[in-house]
Amino acid sequence: MAGRAYLVTGGGTGIGAATALHLTALGASVTVIGRRAEPLEKVAAEVKRQGGNALAHTTDVRDPAAVEAAVDATMNHFGRIDGLVNNAAGNFVTPAEKLSPNGWRAVVDIVLNGTWNCTSAVARRLIDANHPGSIVSVIATYAWTGHPGTVHSAAAKAGVVAMTRTLAVEWARHNIRLNCIAPGPTETEGAGNALWATPEDRARVLASVPLNRFATAPEVGDLIALLLSDRAAYITGTTLTADGAQSLGPQIYGPPVNATNTAG
Repeated sequence: MAGRAYLVTGGGTGIGAATALHLTALGASVTVIGRRAEPLEKVAAEVKRQGGNALAHTTDVRDPAAVEAAVDATMNHFGRIDGLVNNAAGNFVTPAEKLSPNGWRAVVDIVLNGTWNCTSAVARRLIDANHPGSIVSVIATYAWTGHPGTVHSAAAKAGVVAMTRTLAVEWARHNIRLNCIAPGPTETEGAGNALWATPEDRARVLASVPLNRFATAPEVGDLIALLLSDRAAYITGTTLTADGAQSLGPQIYGPPVNATNTAG
């Protein structure tokens, strides 16, 4: 990844921050963007402390003009852009009949429209420069399985999957690869607050994962880096699922096989 430059949305915390740190450890430069300056600056400072190169740029992905400015800042600072990680997201759990128009709009605007805004802005720079690139979008398996209480997020992330597949074909002639990654429950503050806020919720989520653990942000960041890299040069238009088999569904028949963890 040495010499390359990437834009990471939602780069101030969780998976975005871990991805930025991993990319810079591999030799790339990164621009981390998000709505809050303080966490972005902390990530950029940590990258620099570790000997890497990072730029923090406060940006709302819902605003196309702000996204354009962030991409221009990346180009001006690093002299190039090689790809994008669409990690910015918004989510909360609510019964569909109680979901307000504003709640629907807020999540769809960040997840679907924000992903398009960033993808379009970066890809246009790559196409204009006749430069190959790679784009990875972070989704969730309920984009295709569905999940009660997340209709807004599931619909938006399903749209990202369709967008990714469509653009992977359309932009293959420009040597731009687009893929998704669908992590399982990941140990981050944002996910914990939104999806398993109580000990009971946490236990229930953990029980749904056959591998009997949460993912970590650094291991998800490692997989994102793989999809961005030339090691995945023939992979485009697909989704890498890394969820500990959670999306394969709960056991229905027979006595519970993972009531106790017998791993030594």
